[in-house]
Amino acid sequence: MENQLNYSTSTQMVPQKKQKRENILFSQKLAPYIFVSPFLISFFVFFLYPSIQTIVMSFQEVLPGETKFIGLQNYKNLLNPHFFAALRNTTVYTIWTLIILIPFPLILAVILNSKVIPGRNLFRSSFFIPALTSTIVAGVIFRLIFGELESAPANTLMRALGLDAQQWTMHWGTGMFLMVFLASWKWLGVNILYFLSGLQNIPKELYESAEMDGAGVFTKFFKITLPLLKPVTVYVLTISIFGGFRMYEESFVFWQNQSPGDIGLTLVGYIYQEGFVNNDMGFGSAIGIVLLVIVLILNLIQLKFTGAFRKE
Repeated sequence: MENQLNYSTSTQMVPQKKQKRENILFSQKLAPYIFVSPFLISFFVFFLYPSIQTIVMSFQEVLPGETKFIGLQNYKNLLNPHFFAALRNTTVYTIWTLIILIPFPLILAVILNSKVIPGRNLFRSSFFIPALTSTIVAGVIFRLIFGELESAPANTLMRALGLDAQQWTMHWGTGMFLMVFLASWKWLGVNILYFLSGLQNIPKELYESAEMDGAGVFTKFFKITLPLLKPVTVYVLTISIFGGFRMYEESFVFWQNQSPGDIGLTLVGYIYQEGFVNNDMGFGSAIGIVLLVIVLILNLIQLKFTGAFRKE
């Protein structure tokens, strides 16, 4: 009799445990945490932990087999001509990419969004194709076009226009032109797609009402298109600032971290040079933290001025 009671009790407990596990798996309170957990794990492992380690390393002298706390010495070492050259090059590069990669894609997107343009789908595809090309591969082609030889295509064109041939990678101005030109060629189509997606969400009734009121092309552009594209414009501006200050490939393909007079040195290139080439991970970490602070401050300023923090 006692064995029967124990058996019946155990058989009742098994379904209860199974039901409890099912309730946990299908719980509405637990489900959100289960779905969010992959992001949280990847965030802690691949972003938060490396960021904390980088901050710690920026106060240390990290050499092969030796780690020593040196306080703010790495940050004091930043006051050198190489860092200021890298900061200047990166800032000028970012400004030029903002000037080119926001207004021109916006105008081209408005043109390509018009139904009167024949073959607009072909133009959309052709503008986006450079984004699918590797920066390194495109850089090799650019190096051949803007070569130092007199027979290089760019120098041949310069002589045909009555201008002097240039040593494109030997001077600061022409070197900056090459980097900005390569970035503009590659990312123009991506920004066009961003603005096109924003234009698709603008109700056509607004343009029809404006036309009935006698509004012209420029009036519709400045009174309807630009205000309603503000969220997309702020987004493109934000990622363009990030992209400008994290630029490395455009410089590497032309100089391989050996530009004369630091004309092609960028902040990310300086991090690589100090952290991996010179094996000074502490100093490289300090450069990375300063770069992070600069980008954070710039984006907070532009978000403040564009009204992104205001509730509408």
